[in-house]
Order: sequence, then structure tokens, then C-alpha cells
Amino acid sequence: MTSAAVDTEAVAVETRAASRPRRRKRRAKPSRVALHAFLILTVLVWASPILWAIFTAMRPYSDTSEHGYVSWPRAFNFTNFTNAYSQSGMLHYFWNSIIVAVPAIFVILLFSSALAFVVSRYSYWFNVPLLIFFMAANLLPQQVVLQPLYRLYLWVPLPTWLSASGYLYDSYVGLIAINVAFQTGFCTFVLANYMKTIPRSLSEAARVDGAGVLRQYFSIMLPLCKPALAALATLEFTFIYNDFLWALILAPSSDVQPITAALNNLQGQFFTDNNLLAAGALLTAVPTLVVFVLLQKQFVRGLTLGANKG
Repeated sequence: MTSAAVDTEAVAVETRAASRPRRRKRRAKPSRVALHAFLILTVLVWASPILWAIFTAMRPYSDTSEHGYVSWPRAFNFTNFTNAYSQSGMLHYFWNSIIVAVPAIFVILLFSSALAFVVSRYSYWFNVPLLIFFMAANLLPQQVVLQPLYRLYLWVPLPTWLSASGYLYDSYVGLIAINVAFQTGFCTFVLANYMKTIPRSLSEAARVDGAGVLRQYFSIMLPLCKPALAALATLEFTFIYNDFLWALILAPSSDVQPITAALNNLQGQFFTDNNLLAAGALLTAVPTLVVFVLLQKQFVRGLTLGANKG
């Protein structure tokens, strides 16, 4: 190719580029700027306690006692995390939480999905009152029933292989039972609304093929509810794992108490190291973050899948 041809082609390219209309930069609308500013502010407000807890946990207590908590630290280290883990017996309490949370979640999802299946697939006169009853029970403050439940737990006997005390009081079974009782209503309400979005034609076709109620429940409904079940399992694990009220009242023994009691062990009678307590709180939050990360896709899908079904 000669130089004249190259020059001619270059001129043609420049001409085409000059003839193209330039895109005008869109000016940001005031409403959009305000929205982004509001979202950024919300994120900062939401994240500030967590960031402050990390900031406090990384500082030695001697630094904060000398210069105050609102000051630039002279040193950062992980000593508070190692001390919180060793002094609180966190591993023991963590396994107590797992022993309570895993069976409780399984029973809650089993009971609530069975109830939701009946409410959403069969037309009984008590369906709506039953859901209203469940929601009303969720609105009942837990502190109202503390005293009668405490006395009830002291009266109900259990075999010694289930409870060292011989009663429902101060046992894993007692903590599992109270969480099942208070969380089943919420899960039933959520799953019933989710199951109503599933076409009834699937159940009718299964009934025509000879599938009974249990076959429809286990083979059709539960597989279709996996996203909702995963989302509820994540929420319920967070609720039960973070529970402290029932463990404090109904299970005072350290052999049974969940991981939230480990934080209570970091508080002294006359002195509390807030740096150590912040490190312990961050360590106890790690398992819930792991569960959320592992079930993140199912959790988000369970919350949004039923939104575009009519």
C-alpha cells in the first residue's frame, strides 16, 4: 500500500470520526444525587458500630484508659481476640449453641412447612384464624411469659439422660422447645404465603396420579420451597444463635448455656474491659457470617423469588 493511499484512508477515518455526533454528558439529577447521598449516609450509620467495635477490639486497654476511647491509638494488635477466646471458654459455648440451634431449626422448618402446606392447599374455615393466631403470638413480648414458663420448666420432669437436673429446666431440650414454640409461627406465616404462589395444578396432577398427602408434601412441595427454607434457616440460625434471654432464665448452668453466655463471662463484678468485650462480640458473630455467606444465594433467592409470581 502506497503512502498516498495510507494518507487518504487516514483522512477518511478522521472525517467519519468528526461527523459522528458527540454524546452529551448527562447531568446528574438532584433527586439522584440526594438518593446516593442518603444511601451512603445510611451505610455509614449502619456500619459505624461494627467499625467502632473493630477499632476498639484492636486497641489494648492500657491505651484507651490513658488516652480515652475517642483518640488515635498508639498500637494495634490481636491480643484482645486471643484473650477473649481463651478466657470465655468460647469453643464450649459454641458447641452448646450448635446443639440447640441445629435440632431447633430442623423441627421448626418441619412443623411450619407442614402447617403451611395444610393452610395453603386445603380450604378449612380455621386457616385464616390460625395464621392470625400465629402472628398475634409473635407480637407477644417474651418477657410477659417468663415467670409462668420458669415455673413450668421446674415442674416438667425429664429422664436424666436428657437433663442432668431431671427437669425441663436447665437442659438442651428446654432451650430447643422454647425456640421451636416461639419461632414456628413466624415461619408458618412466611411459608404459607410462599406456598400460595405455587400453582395448585401441580398438587391436582399429583392427586390424579395417585399421590397421597404425604407424597405431595415431601416430593412436590418441599423441593419447590428450598429457597424459602434456606432463607428461613439462615434467619432462624441468627435468631437462635444470638438468643440470650431464654438461656439466662431457663438454663443458668454453664454446661448448657449458648455462646452468648460467653460474653457474660468476660464481664467482671467490679471491672469490665470493654476492649476485651468488643473482641469477644466480634468472635461470636463469625459463625453467623459464615452461615450467611454459605447460604447467601439461597437466602436472596428465597426473599425475591415469590415477588414476580402472580
